Parts: sequence; C-alpha cells; structure tokens
Amino acid sequence: MNAKELRLAQMDAVLQDAARHPLPPRPPAGWLRAIREALGMTSGVLAERLGVTASGARKLEQAEAADAITLGTLRRVAEALECDLQYALVPRYPLREMRRQQALQLAQQWQLRAGRTMALEAQPIDAPSEGTQERLEAMAQEILRTSGSRLWD
Repeated sequence: MNAKELRLAQMDAVLQDAARHPLPPRPPAGWLRAIREALGMTSGVLAERLGVTASGARKLEQAEAADAITLGTLRRVAEALECDLQYALVPRYPLREMRRQQALQLAQQWQLRAGRTMALEAQPIDAPSEGTQERLEAMAQEILRTSGSRLWD
C-alpha cells in the first residue's frame, strides 16, 4: 500500500468512527446561548469575559444560531465559556467510495464521448452489453491508479 492509500485508509477509519458517534443536534437558539443559560451565566457576564457589551454577546449568540459566526470567534466565545470547540467534517460515505464513484462517473463520461466520436465516424458502438459495467469498473480503477488530484477536474 502506497503512502496515499495509507493516508486515505487512515482518514476513512478516523472519520467513520466520528460518523458512528454523531453530535447531538444544535439547540434552536444555538450552543453558545444554551450553554451560557445552563451555566446560569448572564449575557453581561459573558460579555465581560469577552470584552464586549452585553448586546455584543447576544449578537454573537444570534450569529452562531444563524451559522454566521467565524470559527475564530466561535473558539473565542467557547473559551470564555470554558469550553473546547471541536470541529470536524464527517463525510456521508467512506472517502474511498467517494473516490470510486467519481472515477466511475469519469469513466462513463469518457465512454459516452468515445461513443459519440465513433458514431460521427460512422462506427457506432453497440448498445451496452453485459461486459459494459465490468469495463467501466476497470476504467475507474485505472483512473484511480493514475489520475491523482485530476480525478476531480
């Protein structure tokens, strides 16, 4: 297994583990407000810890609830609440499968392009046969083996 394959396998393992332990859904008013209120902390106290006005602290809570806060700001407010910000992108499917599907799409595009070219040259390709899927899979494997980052072009 080469270094790229090893990194892919390691990342898949880490991310699939994260997918098996999903976070609870964000409270409607956002995590910042929910945690602050659960602690019994006023927005004034949070504001003081952040060095902003109480109105500014409430605006930060509203921004988080509306997905309009930067990670840096969210990290700063989390710190003021004595919390750690944990951040991850969790793929819906294993990365290896995402790459295989992309390669398969490319193989299908290449096959369609070749078919149109052959038809223009009065050499039409027969209708898809039993071996078509196997050929597409073989092309996809070759694309994965040789394309690198061009897979997504």
